[in-house]
Amino acid sequence: MADKMLRLALFLFPGQHLGAWRLPDAIPELDLGIDYYIQAAQLAEQAKLDAIFFEDQAAVPRSNNIMKGDIYGAANPRSIHFDPMMLLPALAMKTRHLGLAATSTTTFNEPYNVARRFASIDFISNGRAGWNLVTSFNESEAQNFGLDVHMAHADRYERASEFVDVVTGLWDSWEKDAILRDKENGLYFDVSKMHFLQHEGKFFKVRGPLTMDRSPQGRPVILQAGASEPGRELAARTADVIFTLQTDIAESRLFRDDIRQRAVRFGRDPDKIKVLPGITPIVGATDQEAVDFRERMRNLIPEDLAITHLMPHSGGLNFRDYDLNGPMPDLPETNNGKSHRAAIMALARHGNLSILETARFFAEGSYMKMVGSPATIADTMQEWLDADACDGFLAVPTHFPRGVADFTNLVVPELQRRGIFRKEYSGRNFRENLGVETYD
Repeated sequence: MADKMLRLALFLFPGQHLGAWRLPDAIPELDLGIDYYIQAAQLAEQAKLDAIFFEDQAAVPRSNNIMKGDIYGAANPRSIHFDPMMLLPALAMKTRHLGLAATSTTTFNEPYNVARRFASIDFISNGRAGWNLVTSFNESEAQNFGLDVHMAHADRYERASEFVDVVTGLWDSWEKDAILRDKENGLYFDVSKMHFLQHEGKFFKVRGPLTMDRSPQGRPVILQAGASEPGRELAARTADVIFTLQTDIAESRLFRDDIRQRAVRFGRDPDKIKVLPGITPIVGATDQEAVDFRERMRNLIPEDLAITHLMPHSGGLNFRDYDLNGPMPDLPETNNGKSHRAAIMALARHGNLSILETARFFAEGSYMKMVGSPATIADTMQEWLDADACDGFLAVPTHFPRGVADFTNLVVPELQRRGIFRKEYSGRNFRENLGVETYD
């Protein structure tokens, strides 16, 4: 039995699987249904998961490159969702231990606003806030923020690097116990423990400080998912948790080793950084039942929706100009997310898949599929943990409620039985439960 413990987060995003929402028992009204989000968060907390995590896309996804006169194509169920920051306070009121993490882009925000919002959530949740730092990969978002096209990839990461330095500097702008509220002497806070950031950089000029005390965690947890060279550098320097799209155990171990080596170069303890590959668990009473269930869900994905969904990662190619049953062409470099392009090419080449087969796979969600009985899925998760290929996993259910319940009620108890996942929370806050760096 391994003496290491998995870290597990639940990634809940409406329409993640582009066919599962059509199942008779699925509840697609999760997209704008706060009561359903609360139910999902409570299932995650009952299973003692580290966190529930929310993605964000500030645009209805288009089907192709905007410079080529793209069309919307099929209506994507991922288009309808809350601003995830608005979910966190509601979930904080209905949970006690679960980490609460949401995406907020450095491309279309200002660092002062992001620092203040996540510090506020940290207070509201008593130390359970997490910020998923992204640079935006959805080209369509640019037009909602005064741009025709995305900022160049390298520039986005340069901005992000300065952005996170400003945010963490603002989080550190108050020393511990600075707020006195001393009625007898009329002293509200200790001015000597309040610090002006006075940041002036290439992208930002921010005086500080924040309008609140040091938050319960000191700094909310920082999560990131970059796989490109600048993405890895930023993650190794700043992130506590790194999400990946790795599907091969050897490649995942190489990725984790690379991040750990970079972290040492930045003077960080690599054991305090948790690498979590994304997985989509598809659970059945038997392995064959799970395989059949996966096929049933895949058959609910319309062809046009699958192709439409893949196009934003095509580098400007229109897949309809090719034989959809033929091989995937080489994808040109793209200014969108690099990791998704690389994952598409790797899947198509290694699996010898056609364009349509590749599109249907990604329409199931772009994460590694773990298909089988609870014991079979737990076997694979334990194998990855024992091989030092990861520190845990980001579980991405196909739909609500079954996808969530199958993982939390069936797979997690099997992991607990094996002694590789907690049965109770032991930390005071999100950071302590994760085992990442802590701040007083």
